[in-house]
Amino acid sequence: MKTSVFLGTLSVAALAAGFASSATLDDVKARGELNCGVNTGLAGFAAPDANGNWQGFDVAICKAVAAAVLGDSSKVKYVPTTSETRFTALASGEIDVLSRNTTWTFSRDADLKFTFVGVNYYDGQGFMVRKDLGVTSAKELDGATVCIQTGTTTELNLADFFKVNNMSYQPVAIQTNAEGEQQFLAGACDAYTTDASGLASTRAIFPNPDDYIILPEIISKEPLGPLVRQGDDQWADIIRWTYNALVAAEEYGVTSANVEELSKGTDNPEINRMLGGEGDLGAMLGLDKEWAKRAIAASGNYGEIFAATLGEGTPIGLARGLNALWTQGGLQYSPPFR
Repeated sequence: MKTSVFLGTLSVAALAAGFASSATLDDVKARGELNCGVNTGLAGFAAPDANGNWQGFDVAICKAVAAAVLGDSSKVKYVPTTSETRFTALASGEIDVLSRNTTWTFSRDADLKFTFVGVNYYDGQGFMVRKDLGVTSAKELDGATVCIQTGTTTELNLADFFKVNNMSYQPVAIQTNAEGEQQFLAGACDAYTTDASGLASTRAIFPNPDDYIILPEIISKEPLGPLVRQGDDQWADIIRWTYNALVAAEEYGVTSANVEELSKGTDNPEINRMLGGEGDLGAMLGLDKEWAKRAIAASGNYGEIFAATLGEGTPIGLARGLNALWTQGGLQYSPPFR
C-alpha cells in the first residue's frame, strides 16, 4: 500500500525530527516490548488468526526483531495502521518500526525523514476483475469503474496508466482493504487495483476465488519493506541486519530446525560469525552474540517465512519470482556478515 506523501508532509517530518535523537533500542529494552506497526488486516502479510494471534509475512519481521532484541519473539505489541495513519504512528513514536507492505520511495525517504532498511518483497501494482467480465488485459478497461484506496500513490499510478493508454475510468474511493473487498464483491467497481501481492491476498479469502482473475499487467515498481525514523542509526542497523540474517540464513541452509545445532560451529565462517560462534558482531549493534540465532529461530529463514505465509502451498499462492534468492535468479541478497 502506498500512502500519499503530499498530505501532512510537514507535520510528519516535524514529528520524526523530534524523535530522531532518541535511542529506540534503550526504549524497547526498558519497555520490554516491541511496538510494531502492521496492516489492519491483509491475509498472508498481517492479520490476526481465530485466536487473535497475529500472523503473516510482515508479522514475522516483528517477531524476528523482538527475538533479537528482547530474547522473546512474543514480546510484540501489534499496532494496526491504515495507509493514512501509518506514517504518523511511526513519526510520533507510537511504533518503533513499521512492517506493513510499504513502498520505498524518494519522498518518503528524503522528505518524510524515514529510513527504509531493506526490501522484503519486490512487488508491482496490478488489477483484479471478475472472470465473467470477459477482460484479459488491463488495456481493455477503458471506461471501467475502479476501486482505489484514497490518499495513496496507487491513485497516481492508476491515473498515469490510463492517461498513457488514452483510456478513461471512474474511481470508486475506499479507505481500507476490507472496504475494497466489500465494494468489489458487491459489484460497486469493475476492477480493484493495488499491489499484486495484495490482490492475491484479497482474492484468497473470497468465497469463490476462482471467479476472479488478476490481469497480467504490472504498472509500477513497488519495493516493499520495513522502515524506521531517521536519526537513530543503531536502531536502523538492528532492523536491517535482522532482516539480512533471515535472507543469509536461507542462502546458507540455516533453518529454524537446525539453527541450534549449527550455532555450535560449522565449516562455514560466515555462518559462525552470524550465529555468534566466532567474533562478536552483536556487540556492534548493542546486542549479544546470539541475536541472529534467535531471530532465525523465531519464524525460520526468509524462505521458510515466505513459504508459510505467501507461498505456492498457501491460499495466497505466490511464486517467489523476484523474491527468490540471488543464487536462484531473484533479487533477495544479504551483504556479508564480517
